[in-house]
Amino acid sequence: MTPHVIEPDPQAGAAVKAADRAHVFHSWSAQGLIDPLAVAGAEGSYFWDYDGNRYLDFTSGLVYTNIGYQHPKVVAAIQEQAGKLATFAPAFAVDVRSEAARLIAERTPGDLNKIFFTNGGAEAVENAVRMARLHTGRHKVLSAFRSYHGATSTAINLTGDPRRWASDTGSAGVVRFWAPFLYRSPFYAETEAQECERALAHLEDTIAFEGPATIAAIILETVPGTAGIMTPPPGYLAGVREICDRYGIVFVLDEVMAGFGRTGKWFAAEHFDVVPDLMTFAKGVNSGYVPLGGVAISEEIAATFATRPYPGGLTYSGHPLACAAAVATIQVMEDEKVVEHAARIGETVLGPGLRELAERHPSVGEVRGMGVFWALDLVKNRETREPLVPYNAAGEANAPMAAFGAAAKKNGLWPFVNMNRTHAVPACNVSEDEVKEGLAALDAALAVADEHTV
Repeated sequence: MTPHVIEPDPQAGAAVKAADRAHVFHSWSAQGLIDPLAVAGAEGSYFWDYDGNRYLDFTSGLVYTNIGYQHPKVVAAIQEQAGKLATFAPAFAVDVRSEAARLIAERTPGDLNKIFFTNGGAEAVENAVRMARLHTGRHKVLSAFRSYHGATSTAINLTGDPRRWASDTGSAGVVRFWAPFLYRSPFYAETEAQECERALAHLEDTIAFEGPATIAAIILETVPGTAGIMTPPPGYLAGVREICDRYGIVFVLDEVMAGFGRTGKWFAAEHFDVVPDLMTFAKGVNSGYVPLGGVAISEEIAATFATRPYPGGLTYSGHPLACAAAVATIQVMEDEKVVEHAARIGETVLGPGLRELAERHPSVGEVRGMGVFWALDLVKNRETREPLVPYNAAGEANAPMAAFGAAAKKNGLWPFVNMNRTHAVPACNVSEDEVKEGLAALDAALAVADEHTV
């Protein structure tokens, strides 16, 4: 792809910013305290503003542009579909919808062969939980504290981070538990094997005290994303699968962020040789070009609704433009071997580069991840592992992370920053040179974080 020539137009940028501030209500924000960047365009792994500043995007949008911005084959597929059949109701069989479902089902593990389409990840979680409750006749759902599952009613109650607090009714049938995370172990474990064993014992205890016959589902992000990219220890997900089988609990894996090549496999579940009963997806399914998500459903749960109507649906379920983007994206990923590339770049360039930064920067407490899905856990003190900023810090308390983020942007890198972490989550087809450029910018930004260590 030929690099785009950036022609600054500050006047146009000012007009975009003025209209945004006058009329757009932004998510997760105090409206009067934000200053959104006016974006003029994007291509591949980069985007730029109206002042001519170009940024290497180490966030992949919101971890969804898995094949980068403006891939010409996906753009062309959307344009072609718009000319052929721009929209159609979900109750009909439409060729591009059927093809998208077939391609997704071919790549999901096990017998997850039925696809229910949604508009995004949160709706996928909502419907997966509804299916599990109807299938089992039970109501409770167990989810992990360190998690994010979306912002709709059930999804936000399942979420484990502070964004839940304002909407947590305490009556949504959700029970939270501690999933494994050795670096900040809630189980005082010293090894991955201990962490796995103790986390599974804790989960079993939670189930026992809640009453196994009351629990419809356990939902886990295969590899938690926004909460910190904590790769589960060997045996943990298989252990959860066994517990679910023993108690007749539906096992739901949330692959909204980890799926479609992000971890170096089509789905992260492949790394752990585990097959859930339901799997949610979105984001990378079509690189976010048109909103699309869904639930991949096992044969057993699909059979529940063979003669019993499923009481759920969406006006835009399987929207033709979104499905055309998915078909094209999956084909591009196959043709260009994007999944294999993500695995290789993580193993040979991104992972080693991040670990090398950790050796030189005292602010880096831990590096963890796989594929193009990595996190740096930033700390005040490596020995105590005290986070660089307090949990859910804001304002002056968050100043060290704000300074880090500003330094990254000054060096042409748009970072993913959450609490005391920065995540390195570029496009799955990011080049080796682009990764090295990003690592150099991180190197400079981490020097700023180092100033806040003790």
